[in-house]
Amino acid sequence: MKTLKKAAPILGAALLATMMGASGARADGEKVAVDLTTLTSPFWTSYNRYIVEEAKKQGVELLEPFNSEFDTAKQITGVQNALSLGAKGIIFSPFESAAAGSVLKAAEKAGAKVVAVDVAPDNGPVAIVVRANNLAYGEKACKFIGDNVKEGPVVQIMGDQASINGRDRGNGFRECITKNYPNLKLLEIPTKAWSGEDAAAGLDALLNAQPDLKAIYMHAGGVFLAPTLQTLKRKNLLKPAGEEGHIVIVSNDGIPQEFDAIRKGEIDATVSQPADLYAKYGIQYLKDAINGKTFAPGPTDHDSTIVEVRPGVLEDQLAAPLVTKENVDDKAFWGNQL
Repeated sequence: MKTLKKAAPILGAALLATMMGASGARADGEKVAVDLTTLTSPFWTSYNRYIVEEAKKQGVELLEPFNSEFDTAKQITGVQNALSLGAKGIIFSPFESAAAGSVLKAAEKAGAKVVAVDVAPDNGPVAIVVRANNLAYGEKACKFIGDNVKEGPVVQIMGDQASINGRDRGNGFRECITKNYPNLKLLEIPTKAWSGEDAAAGLDALLNAQPDLKAIYMHAGGVFLAPTLQTLKRKNLLKPAGEEGHIVIVSNDGIPQEFDAIRKGEIDATVSQPADLYAKYGIQYLKDAINGKTFAPGPTDHDSTIVEVRPGVLEDQLAAPLVTKENVDDKAFWGNQL
C-alpha cells in the first residue's frame, strides 16, 4: 500500500490525494473519487469511514473523499479537481438533484463513470444510483405515528426541497397522513440545505403556536436530532416514552445517536438507511462500470431490486428497516457496529 499523502487544496476544495493499491481491479491504476455531502452529520462521517474501508477491500485506487458542505459550487469544483487528477470514476451525492447535471456532464466529457449514492440526480448520464426508497421512509414514519397518535397536530421537519430525498420523504409522509389518518393535523417545517438551525428555529416557533404537538417526523437525524431534542428540552416538552405528554418522534438515518435516544425513550423510532451498503455497492458498481459493465432493471444478488426511476436512470433500491425499542439492539444494524 502506498503512503497516504495530503494534496494541497485546489480552488478551495478540501481534496486529499490518497493512493491505495489497486490489486484485483481490471482497471489497474485508475483513480476513483468520492464526494461527501457534509462531515457535520454522523451519518456522513460513518459513510466516509465505510467508503474508505470498501475501497481497500475491493482493490480500487482512491482519492480520499472530499466534503462539499451542501454547496453545489464546491461539489462541482471538487469533482473537476478529481477529474484533473485523473479520476476515472466518481461517486457523489447530488444534494441539489437538478444541479447534478453539471457534475455528470463534466465526468462524461472526461470519460469518467459516475455512480450516485443516497440521492438520485434528476437525469443522467449516470451508471446507476445506489439508494433506498425515500417515499417509503416517509410512509414508514407516517404509519408508526398514525398507529400511536389518534388525533392532533403532527409535524415533519423537512429536508431541503432542492433534493429529491427531501421531496420524496415529505411526499411519502404527507400523502400517507392525508390518505389514512384524517384526525391528524399535518404541519411542516421547511429547512434549507438540511440546516439544524432552521429545524430548531422552526420548531421553536411552531411550539409557541401549537404547544399541544403530538408527533414529529425528522427527515434526517444526523442533522436534526440534536437541535430538535434541545428545543423540546428547553421548553420542558422532552418527556420519555410512556410518560404523559410524550411527543412521538420518528427520525431517519440509523446513526448510533438515534439508537441511544430510542433506548432512553427520547425518540420512538428511526429508519435505518444503509450507510455501509451505500459504500459497498457504490464502490462495486463504479468498479464494474469502469470495467465496461452496464446494468438493467430486475432483482439483484443482494436482496434488492434495480428499477428505472426515470428514462435512463437506474436505481438499486436497498432495504431500509424501521428501528424501534423492540429491535434497537439488533447487531445487524450498522448503527450498532461502530
